Amino acid sequence: MKYGIKFSLILMMVLIAACNHEKKTGQAIKPGNPVLPKGELLISDNFSGTVWLHMMGAGDSTLHARFGNVTFEPSARTNWHSHPGGQVLFITEGQGYYQAKDQPARILRKGDHVEIPPNVVHWHGAGPDTEFAHIAISLNTDEGGAVWLGPVTDEEYAGLDE
Repeated sequence: MKYGIKFSLILMMVLIAACNHEKKTGQAIKPGNPVLPKGELLISDNFSGTVWLHMMGAGDSTLHARFGNVTFEPSARTNWHSHPGGQVLFITEGQGYYQAKDQPARILRKGDHVEIPPNVVHWHGAGPDTEFAHIAISLNTDEGGAVWLGPVTDEEYAGLDE
């Protein structure tokens, strides 16, 4: 009987120790695969640098919204533009910027979001040293699509505060 109790206690301690095993401090965590695909390489005069787009949802939606995952290589960015129905950005990877015309640029990081009111002229894109991805949602698309303006110049981009 004593042998059975001792064996059971030792077995229970081994099981508890195995269940409480944690990763050692300082051990690197390997990044996983992104949740959303990069999509197709975007060839457009409305962007500077290398950008990928993965559109999601039905294109003929009665929801009056379009949304897609946009991935920017370092320093890639949109041109200045606006959306008649507004736009929302959900940052999913990296670090980048959002800037409304005549306003200071805002640094964006994974987990941030930006709510852009209708007709606000703005741009968004990657920081100089990191890829950047966001889910972009164009709202009230029945009011019209993006209104594209000129590029964000290298001088404007270089003048951003980090």
